[in-house]
Amino acid sequence: MAGEVNVLTLARDLLRCASVTPDEGGAIALLASVLEQAGFSVHRPVFSAPDTPDVENLYARIGTEGPVLVLAGHTDVVPPGDEAGWTHPPFSGDVSDGKLWGRGAVDMKGGVAAMVAAALSQVRKGPFQGSIVFLITGDEEGPAINGTKKLLSWAQEKGERFDHCLLGEPTSVGAMGDTLKIGRRGSCTGRLTIHGKQGHVAYPEKTQNPIRAALPVLAALMQPLDEGNEHFQPSNLEVVSVDVGNPASNVIPASVTALFNARFNDLHTLTSLEALLRARVAKAAGGIPFELTFASSNSEAFLTAPGPFVDLLQKAVEAETGRMPQLSTGGGTSDARFIKDYCPVVELGLVGTTMHQADEHVPVDELEALTRLYSRILELYFSG
Repeated sequence: MAGEVNVLTLARDLLRCASVTPDEGGAIALLASVLEQAGFSVHRPVFSAPDTPDVENLYARIGTEGPVLVLAGHTDVVPPGDEAGWTHPPFSGDVSDGKLWGRGAVDMKGGVAAMVAAALSQVRKGPFQGSIVFLITGDEEGPAINGTKKLLSWAQEKGERFDHCLLGEPTSVGAMGDTLKIGRRGSCTGRLTIHGKQGHVAYPEKTQNPIRAALPVLAALMQPLDEGNEHFQPSNLEVVSVDVGNPASNVIPASVTALFNARFNDLHTLTSLEALLRARVAKAAGGIPFELTFASSNSEAFLTAPGPFVDLLQKAVEAETGRMPQLSTGGGTSDARFIKDYCPVVELGLVGTTMHQADEHVPVDELEALTRLYSRILELYFSG
């Protein structure tokens, strides 16, 4: 039978593991030990790929029947940067002024600790109808190649099947539980090069300035892509870099290159969006030679449509906090983009104010409140 786990102690111990992507740093080993002692069957597969670092992951399960609820997250963290800029050392796990300090306190070792504490509380209550699975990666903040995507495939090959997933990313905005992420926008990155003819600025008739051609093309790219829909804001494309590589003031450059990124809703797929952007560039370029390439992406837009699972989560949040959470699809990408291919996934976690910042921290009472919320969710889920 599982022993009691104090969420603050577990979160502190996780923060003391310097698990900057792709280093495991002891975090996966710590979770494996805690879960094994609680009766979970634990696996720690390591995945590899050319030109990427090996990554250790964790898969743990208790129970053999359905429904199967996955609790997902990651233990890898972004680098702390200049440690002189931290009030408390980034891997100290210091507790001061009612807050837990350290890299990953919010994103997302605090959420992982709350999930583990809540799951072990559910196990301590005795047998329940269903199974709890932990899906923990060490590659969310990195290339995301040897992490959740491969871990899901690995589990599927072993016959594992899931009903729903709760991902503990720090999705709350102003107060814990005020936002449920029921989907995410996709991400599309492109590189556009427009070619001209280099020459002296005093003789423009002998040249073709690619910058002149680029202006209407870039304007065309940034025109609205759609008007959004019930669950998604309008898609948006931003040009983030324009470069001619030309230090001379009296030379018209030979080419200009622009880098852009689009965050798109479920009115598009990567394939349809790329086709739309190619058509826009070709029309605006008017026959001027160009090259348009798109970076490889595994980030499609998706939506977990409101229904019984979303309703259950909203009911739990309202009962625990007194507020009805907003349903959101905004923000950046997460590992939910992989999980959605296996089961419905919703994200719910801490307030993300200090994630990725120096002096990242989480109030202890918020960490404890999230644990209670996760416990309530588990109770409702396994009560049918």
